[in-house]
Amino acid sequence: MTIIEPTNESVKKLAGLHLYHGDISNCSMRVRMTLEEKELNWVSHHIDLKKKENITDEYFGINPNGLVPTLVHDGVVHIESNDIIDYLDAAFPDPSLRSADKEAEMLEWLKLSADLHVPAIKPYVYTKKMAPKLKKSQEEEAKYKDLQKNEELKEFHSKHAGQNTFSDDDIRRSEELLSDAFSRLEESLKDAPWIMGDQFSLADISWIPINFVLVGCGYDYSPYPNVMRWMASVQARESYRKGILNWCEDFSKV
Repeated sequence: MTIIEPTNESVKKLAGLHLYHGDISNCSMRVRMTLEEKELNWVSHHIDLKKKENITDEYFGINPNGLVPTLVHDGVVHIESNDIIDYLDAAFPDPSLRSADKEAEMLEWLKLSADLHVPAIKPYVYTKKMAPKLKKSQEEEAKYKDLQKNEELKEFHSKHAGQNTFSDDDIRRSEELLSDAFSRLEESLKDAPWIMGDQFSLADISWIPINFVLVGCGYDYSPYPNVMRWMASVQARESYRKGILNWCEDFSKV
């Protein structure tokens, strides 16, 4: 569980569930889907990433990485999307989104999706789709460098700052990591409707936004028929519509 102490004191006064999120953020999609699966009441604080609304002193005072999503529950600030959905399932256990006898395996799937985010998913999505739309002005670049203290994120953003672009090696590595992950996912879904077997779980919620944004970037899923079948099953859920499509109907048109 990732709980942080905000420097923006105003959020400590918030009662209930408040989500700071971006419509096009796959990490935000996870949390929105979980909230909808739980049928929880939550207050939306939408952060427009294309307008760089996350690059402010106010928001960095809530999330020190300047990332979305951030969940504030009764004044306590939670960051990192997979930690947030795990927290929500523990705090609001009905209906459960985990299988007690497969807890460790489920958490491994959450960890894998998180581990792929910076080295694989972000470079692929930025290169194929988002880099031109999220390009920062010189003033925005300076502001970001001043606010951002996370060295991994600073290095990532430096690769597409100004006139820079991700290298062929970056994209090749991204594609290799994604291929390995989806091959593993394909095998897991061979004889089961959901990643964890017969129960829809946080593992499915953690992975489906990744697939959603990659489809919007033209990623080829034809080598993974089990993954494609699973994707169609998740897309039929009400939480998918409310947590993803109501905010970002078609990522290819972003």
